[in-house]
Amino acid sequence: MEEWKKYRLGDVCTISSSKRIFASEYQSIGIPFYRGKEIIEKQRGANISNELYISKSRYNEIENKFGVPKKGDMLLTSVGTLGIPYIVKDEVFYFKDGNLTWFYSFDSINNEYLYYWFLSPIAKHQIDTKAIGSTQKALTIEVLNKFDITLPPRELQSKIVNILSSLDNKIALNRRINDNLEQQAQALYKSWFVDFEPFNGGKFIDSELGRIPEGWRVGSLEDLIIVKYGKDHKRLRDGDIPVYGSGGIMRYVDDYLYSGESVLIPRKGSLNNVFYINDKFWSVDTMFYTQMRQENIAKFVYFFVLSQNLSSMNAGSAVPSMTVDILNGLKCVIVPLNIMAQFNTLQTPIFDEMKKNMIENGKLSQFRDSLLPKLMSGELKISDLNS
Repeated sequence: MEEWKKYRLGDVCTISSSKRIFASEYQSIGIPFYRGKEIIEKQRGANISNELYISKSRYNEIENKFGVPKKGDMLLTSVGTLGIPYIVKDEVFYFKDGNLTWFYSFDSINNEYLYYWFLSPIAKHQIDTKAIGSTQKALTIEVLNKFDITLPPRELQSKIVNILSSLDNKIALNRRINDNLEQQAQALYKSWFVDFEPFNGGKFIDSELGRIPEGWRVGSLEDLIIVKYGKDHKRLRDGDIPVYGSGGIMRYVDDYLYSGESVLIPRKGSLNNVFYINDKFWSVDTMFYTQMRQENIAKFVYFFVLSQNLSSMNAGSAVPSMTVDILNGLKCVIVPLNIMAQFNTLQTPIFDEMKKNMIENGKLSQFRDSLLPKLMSGELKISDLNS
């Protein structure tokens, strides 16, 4: 540890914010505008659930007068959900003042090392103890400037980053593979149940949803599933069973709420973040999970719900909300069981491959999270990993 030196965070980088953008300046197209919520989604590799924009002319004005985030800079969520870091890629966007803090001009510190440092218990302890506010905690620039950080030499920082980022890169690769696999599965759903391509040689009948194959009928989603409420997970001990929120896996616990095929649907928040699960899981109280009324239909239900754009059916005011009644009332085609079984047989190998990648990502994430605090504190030496 003799080579490690203690600094104030404001001494090793510049910490700043953005120029204020008013809601009246939001546009339907233009330069992406991110708040804390969107940065958290980007950090997790998720799609942006609520796209906001500002005009190109306003962005250019700010860029010329004050500067904008560039590749390699870092943003940190600073209100509400605190301390989620994001390294800026080769991308153009602007961000909301107060919600996010901007780090750049790194001196004595590797920007990616700072990213991982903010994910460590060392940083999280300072966030918990130094954040200000009573009803809503916040990290001000003044507070962040005074954070204590102990740094190894730059060369060692880079080696630590290489170890952690190699795990994250493999996780990201698996996510991209799964995205491609899901696109294949979704294309198959569209071919069968939107375009009816395998059934074009047969008879069709009129219905309230348009022409459908003879022998099919129109019903409601309630005919296929039972919608159930998730439950609070805070009392549960750590384990190996995933807990799902609208953003994905939140933690791993020692108990499960349901086991088997289910489609998870947000009750609050990002309503379009729907998940297919075929294992033991726990879902939080702001998520619905579903029980299938018959076999071989869960994958069909998943793609049907995805196709419905649930965010457009928002039943809330301040917070986007979904209800059981809205879900139960969704009109869908009721397909003969033998056709559902054939469709499920075609989809199963694709979903099995996605599940394998998700399991690997869970193990990689847990390994990374176990290494992170030990590397950041100097408890674990690089030589220990090589031996």
